[in-house]
Amino acid sequence: MNNMPLEKPRHHIAVLADQCVQCGLCLPVCPTYALDGNEAESPRGRIAIAAALAQGQVAATPALREPLDHCLGCLNCQRVCPAGVQYEELLVETHALLGPAPARPHGLLRLIKRPGLSRWLQGLARWTGALHWLPPLLGGPKAAAWRTALTWLQGAKPARSMPSPIASPAQTAGTVALFPGCAASIQDEQAEQAAEILLRAAGYRVVRMPAFCCGALDLHDGVVDQAQASAERVRHAWANAGADYLATVTPGCLTALRRALPDVRVDDPYRLLAERSDSLRFRPLSLRAALHVPCTQANVARSDGALTSLLKQVPQLHAQRLATPPYCCGAAGSHALQFPERADQLRSDMLSAISQLDVQLLLSSNIGCRLHLAAGLAAQASTLPTMHPLTLLAQQLES
Repeated sequence: MNNMPLEKPRHHIAVLADQCVQCGLCLPVCPTYALDGNEAESPRGRIAIAAALAQGQVAATPALREPLDHCLGCLNCQRVCPAGVQYEELLVETHALLGPAPARPHGLLRLIKRPGLSRWLQGLARWTGALHWLPPLLGGPKAAAWRTALTWLQGAKPARSMPSPIASPAQTAGTVALFPGCAASIQDEQAEQAAEILLRAAGYRVVRMPAFCCGALDLHDGVVDQAQASAERVRHAWANAGADYLATVTPGCLTALRRALPDVRVDDPYRLLAERSDSLRFRPLSLRAALHVPCTQANVARSDGALTSLLKQVPQLHAQRLATPPYCCGAAGSHALQFPERADQLRSDMLSAISQLDVQLLLSSNIGCRLHLAAGLAAQASTLPTMHPLTLLAQQLES
């Protein structure tokens, strides 16, 4: 992954944009193009806007930058592009050129990126019942992000303790450093415990890195200084970890971590586990589950095949994968906080697909996606539970 500085010359954006041959193969897999039917809300439309901005042909008016801010960064387009357009790099550089979007909820994101304070405030909100009585009091469009965040937390269940991690075999497969992240270190704490249990069972030694923001939220929103500060913190923590691999249970962190550590294998746990799956045994579980594969897992981690193979190792478990592109749940980092109405529209298609399945559980690996989907299910009075796949696998692991 490229570790070049974010402040690239404008001409480099133009060079990246020039790779696009305007073939249109990206259109059928783009969620926002499917939502709007507007060329500006498509990958090649955004590439044209980025090129015009970089070359100084147009001014960065709110109306012109809006399609760029609407982009989910799902990278379905990059995966199918026959010309090899580096769309993610182009998007990151263009956001760095423009700076953060006007709708960016700076205060809320600063809170999310401070796990200690966020954990304390979430506990206080639950104790006082503020998760239920506060949202109706937050009126107006400027409070929409806070209302969305509180709605997500209403459906979030406090993590239960997992069994203690088993001891690694004498011959280990190397040391894995687990990166907790910020929001995931609280909302996905159980999944991180599960990852440690599974990785140790597979023969890895596991160490924990401190909980802090990897910089992904700032990287994709054009907040250059903070993204670079987070990257430096990642490099410092990695140097102290003494590990061979870096893993995170949240695929949304992978791009930022890989940019910070271009010479390190940064992955989600599924690929590491799949490489040593012969050492894992699972108890049967007679259950029908819907499997939501987040965009970042499919297009950045590219570990959906590894995840599917691991779930197939659980006897009697039937996991049915949800629809392929252009479908996206709409969470997309801070997108659902900045554009909640658009995110709700994207989520409704996903929820409709889930409702047509006869399932007892919804599995999803990304914390933002899972909270977003759980809130949508709750709004429909659905009692379908949600879970991180690692948690399910750890619960079924034979000692």
